[in-house]
Amino acid sequence: MPRRWWFHRSFDTPCTIEVEQTADFFHAHLILDGDIDIRPGDQVLVHGDPVRVAFGQKISERRQASVARARWLARAWTRVVAGLAFMELYDVSFTSRRTL
Repeated sequence: MPRRWWFHRSFDTPCTIEVEQTADFFHAHLILDGDIDIRPGDQVLVHGDPVRVAFGQKISERRQASVARARWLARAWTRVVAGLAFMELYDVSFTSRRTL
């Protein structure tokens, strides 16, 4: 994981990866074993080869993951940047006419 000084500590934990690519669903979920709270700035790295799912399939695999806890500064920086990125979702127009 890059930038070690940005993180407080890291640990490994087992996890389950669920990937589905069908006509109804296209999603990927990662479920960490135990009661692990992922907070802003934390990073999760799943070990192993990339998961490849053909259309119409659903795969569930057990893997190992490394969780790196962010320091307080990284946590604060992530919150600031996320708030600014959220502002990009607003559409503001400065026209003289009203739209219905």
